[in-house]
Amino acid sequence: MTYKKLRVIISGGGTGGHIFPAISIARKLKEVNPGTEILFVGAEGKMEMEKVPAAGFEIVGLPIAGLQRQFVWENIKNNLRVPSKVANSLHQAGRIIDRFKPDIAIGVGGYASAPLLWQATRRHIPTLIQEQNGFAGLTNKILGRRVNCICVAYEGMEKFFPADKIVFSGNPIRPEIHPYTAEDRAEGLRFYGMDEGKRHLFIVGGSLGAGTLNHAMRSWIEAGCPGGENVEVLWQCGRYYKAGIDEFMQGRDLPQIHYTDFISRMDLAYACSDVLISRAGASSVSEICAAHKAAIFVPSPNVAEDHQTHNAMALVRKDAALLVRDAEAPETLLPTALELLGDEERIRGFQRNVAPLARLDAAQTIVNEVYRLV
Repeated sequence: MTYKKLRVIISGGGTGGHIFPAISIARKLKEVNPGTEILFVGAEGKMEMEKVPAAGFEIVGLPIAGLQRQFVWENIKNNLRVPSKVANSLHQAGRIIDRFKPDIAIGVGGYASAPLLWQATRRHIPTLIQEQNGFAGLTNKILGRRVNCICVAYEGMEKFFPADKIVFSGNPIRPEIHPYTAEDRAEGLRFYGMDEGKRHLFIVGGSLGAGTLNHAMRSWIEAGCPGGENVEVLWQCGRYYKAGIDEFMQGRDLPQIHYTDFISRMDLAYACSDVLISRAGASSVSEICAAHKAAIFVPSPNVAEDHQTHNAMALVRKDAALLVRDAEAPETLLPTALELLGDEERIRGFQRNVAPLARLDAAQTIVNEVYRLV
């Protein structure tokens, strides 16, 4: 395939699960043709306005806002402003398209992509959306009948989208995440200062952290770390919770527990872990598949349509992971993880079963669809 220079708009965001796949797509587009020009369009005040420029790409913001579902007075007032923000964003999106003149518009989910993709389809510009989750988001469901191509990461998405538009691509992930060798494991243990002779549990709560995972760890520590005699823990508590965890850990002599607010080398953290505990966001699930790791998912209950449970169950049904419910995690999560750490045969089974679910070529597949449409 000849990858000619393109002008591309990528729109969406709101969460890392939307932003990081978008950045992966943008990087692959620049890789196949460095002359390609890319403009991101996000929502004012959301994390894409910080993360996208940090990755080296230009972004403009729309004053778009989504409906708040919790029935409180502040949300009601905000919801009353949504129609005018949508109308304003549609107008601005049209002006952005007319000024930038893209060859294609790509949506990655999140309400910021709705006005941009809507205006692109009105102008008969080729359009593609990428749905990261096993339960389609509202914005993508609305756009599905208008766009030309829908790249998905899970089977059975015909219940949300026209079947003839679906391409199974997987989710784009960071290129440094891949199946790891014994040498990678040894490097990871050295980097994080951990003992090669022990079993290793990696708890990842995301950049802000996950309160439930932290609560489970604190409960286990308060109980005296039962069953953890031969276990080391790499615990990413998140910056939101770091001060509280610092206070909690003060005076406790627990050299086998390595906690931090931020993981600087996620690839090495994956490499040295025997079992992972994680939320079940689309990017996390895709990375764990790519790393061929045994995982216990604790889906967040605070997401639309409970889509993290759908993501996790896609692996659980194939005997490729375990699921612990959020409400049960404080009591059962660490005992479940320690039981799994002690069962090497079951860990190997999860590793075998998760490997076929990995799609290391997802970004390239999406880029190929971009060029097919153009």
